[in-house]
Amino acid sequence: MRKPYDLPSLGDLACFESAARNLSFKMASSEMNVTPAAVSHRIKALEQELGQPLFNRQYRGVELTEAGALLFVSLQRGFEGISDSVARIRNRHDRTAVSIAATTAMSGLWLTPRLAAFWKAHPGVAISQIIEDSGRAQGVDLSIHYGDPALEDDETRVLFRDRILALGSAHFAEAHGIEQISDLAEVPLIRIQSGANAWTDWPEWFSSLNRSAPKGPEFSLNNYLIGLKAAEDDIGAALGWEGLLGGYLDSGRLVQLVPEAMESPYPFYLRIHGRASANARLFADWLAEQEPEV
Repeated sequence: MRKPYDLPSLGDLACFESAARNLSFKMASSEMNVTPAAVSHRIKALEQELGQPLFNRQYRGVELTEAGALLFVSLQRGFEGISDSVARIRNRHDRTAVSIAATTAMSGLWLTPRLAAFWKAHPGVAISQIIEDSGRAQGVDLSIHYGDPALEDDETRVLFRDRILALGSAHFAEAHGIEQISDLAEVPLIRIQSGANAWTDWPEWFSSLNRSAPKGPEFSLNNYLIGLKAAEDDIGAALGWEGLLGGYLDSGRLVQLVPEAMESPYPFYLRIHGRASANARLFADWLAEQEPEV
């Protein structure tokens, strides 16, 4: 019987996708739980079937050919769609419920404190929070992001656009004599490096205020809440979104170190995923009406 799709072996394609994504046969073998020789064999078989090379083999690694890059992009799109469908099937629930994905920081600082008010207004709608710091949540109705909503294919709602402040503990400010921006140039600074969001960093903050990049020591973290804890513990200064951190400022856990602030280049926005339920849209509209706590 003739195959309905003109495709090579799906196993070979999956092996190629892993090797292309990692640009490493060795890493692909670990991910696929096979030997590097098996990965090489499968990719050679795929190249023979397609009649052209997919990788340029080099002494220190591999790189995609033009044909390899074309195939990789197509496979990645297809696998992402399949992954989303599988996640929806696995997580299928009563459509009166709403699932929403957010980072640990956004969930703890902004989303969770608002849920009680939503439930009082809409007691029949159950909310399922998915904490996802990679930014790749699958099978959800809604997700919260920091960035440019115009880049999304799905419908979006802007939640808020914030000011970005230089924050630290009162003890840190006193110990380093911080009163103006120049005082921040050489003090320890906390940097948040996360794949989930393109967080605005210190060089951008200083540049927006027409100042040179800081020269002080850096303390890097990949979790925003832990970064705030480090700032509370006098380790360094951290950048903070005013609307997210009103509770920290009101309680004195952190203080604004200098009067100047940067207008955030991006908003926090809500992405409404395809097939979102009516209740998900109701929740999306409600969230978009909420004001940041400043």
